[in-house]
Amino acid sequence: MTRCSVIGAGAWGTALGNLLASNGHDVMIWALEPEVVDSINSRHINERFLAGHPLDSRLKATGDLAAAVSQREFIVAAAPSHALRAVLTAAAPAIETGARIVVATKGIESETLALMTEVAGQVLPRNPIVAISGPSFAAEVASRQPTAVVVASSDEAIAREAQTLFSCDYFRAYSHTDICGVEMGGSLKNVMAVATGIAEGLGLGFNARAALITRGLAEMTRLGVARGAKASTFAGLAGLGDLVLTCTGSLSRNRSLGMEIGQGRPLEEALKTRDTVAEGVVTTRSARALAQREGVEMPIVETVYRVLFESQPPRDAIGELMSRELKSENA
Repeated sequence: MTRCSVIGAGAWGTALGNLLASNGHDVMIWALEPEVVDSINSRHINERFLAGHPLDSRLKATGDLAAAVSQREFIVAAAPSHALRAVLTAAAPAIETGARIVVATKGIESETLALMTEVAGQVLPRNPIVAISGPSFAAEVASRQPTAVVVASSDEAIAREAQTLFSCDYFRAYSHTDICGVEMGGSLKNVMAVATGIAEGLGLGFNARAALITRGLAEMTRLGVARGAKASTFAGLAGLGDLVLTCTGSLSRNRSLGMEIGQGRPLEEALKTRDTVAEGVVTTRSARALAQREGVEMPIVETVYRVLFESQPPRDAIGELMSRELKSENA
């Protein structure tokens, strides 16, 4: 039995905490919201973020961040990308040197353009860092649906430790050492999901969706390689796998947000009705800035940016994307 902590009791953090508890580990999950703490401890359910999915009675919740991370061997960081640095900074004094930090948050920090594992490494320089990513809707993991993900660390032995920690008969974790590629895939696919949602909201067909997924993968790979990732990583679970799921699955928050935008709903209005974070909105800004910094052309990201933040009509934006200068597919 391993002493584990989960920072963040959103849908994904709760699903991972429940998985670890079901695997027989001692798990404490930290939630910002007192009602979430009470719901998990007294009724074994997260009614706010993962309603309808009973949780393992061994999963315990607390609102005390220091207590949640104290004397824990593995700490899963699942706070939203915009809050991760602040939450880890607050938790740092109570985290033991050497505790493994598993970053489950997908995104690129707006101010620094750092990946979430880089943020964690900056805040916790004495702790090994692991990324977990791949095609995995929280609700399906909580329902024990078969799922495969990737756990990545620059230290292969530590990646294998995390692989063993999470794996069970319905949740299979593959180890990897390309932590940059795994993270870039998990972050950028959210922008592509917004793009496919916009196309769907416009009433465009399956041809358009397939084109956006395929060309989106090419963009993700270009930027990932520019940041030091391996191109082959994007053909795996954290790249193509997560991209296909997020761009086609009905449970995708980013796809559904894109659909609303494509149907003419303003971004601010669409965001107000959501209790959960659609990371693709924040990542669109960061990905565009990162692409400009690295000198990488990303026309789909640029199109989504103009629609979300420059009020360009979605149909006009898609038209401009289709009328770009003709090129070789390998260009």
